[in-house]
Amino acid sequence: MRSDALVTSLATSSVFEANRARGAVRFDVHARDRVTRRGALHESGSLRVRFPSPEDDGLSGVFVNTAGGVAGGDRFEIEISATDSTRLTLTTAAAEKVYRAPGAAAQLNISLKVGAGAHLGWLPQETILFDRARVHRRFDIELDEAASLLLCEIVVFGRTAMGERMEHGEFVDRWRLSRGGRLVFAETVRLDGDIGAKLARPAVAKGAAAIGTALIVPGDEALVERLREASDSFAGEVGISAWNGFAMARFCAQDAARLRADMMSVLARTGAALPRLWLN
Repeated sequence: MRSDALVTSLATSSVFEANRARGAVRFDVHARDRVTRRGALHESGSLRVRFPSPEDDGLSGVFVNTAGGVAGGDRFEIEISATDSTRLTLTTAAAEKVYRAPGAAAQLNISLKVGAGAHLGWLPQETILFDRARVHRRFDIELDEAASLLLCEIVVFGRTAMGERMEHGEFVDRWRLSRGGRLVFAETVRLDGDIGAKLARPAVAKGAAAIGTALIVPGDEALVERLREASDSFAGEVGISAWNGFAMARFCAQDAARLRADMMSVLARTGAALPRLWLN
């Protein structure tokens, strides 16, 4: 016979699983009379997307997670298709918080497709990982050879302004980028176990609590030189390079505010218009 402790444990696990957040957003956009319009939209669970008033000929979208954050076992799916000649910019209503996970890791899966002559800007606000958070994130990006992309992500390991640090947990970040049907970038970052000690290593983050990436397609050495013109203003460490037809900037800073300022300095030299929520 099962012990009372085992029965209680199984019941607790069942309740925990039943209360995990699920959310999905799927939509496409189309160009009509040279203006980007939303097509079919599917929303489920706690994930929503809202579209403020159109700006010029493009369209802006804002993701809202009504669950109030991400916890262990949660699962969120985003699928977006920007068809030929469209312009779409996406952000989040606030920084996303990933909380402590006693069991399974949270799953965040993002699929982006961008057609010929289309531009997609993926510019969410920061993802903040609390101590003992566990999250697996996956980006699958398919670009037409004539498409353009600006994808920026900031990850913060603890709210340093409140004296918090992420010491233990798991963060797995998988990115795959294809252009014209050819894989041009593949990377998987994995930080687990004693994350605080790993971030303290000089070759990893030298004690920094925030990291970021800006992926710019197309990108070449001329763009790299232009982005490096902002180097005198950087508060953290920034590395910028180009290969395979795209440019990438890597950021590392002591806190999210410094990293965001560095990223905004770089993005200003791409000519990109930042979401209004970034400027508040």
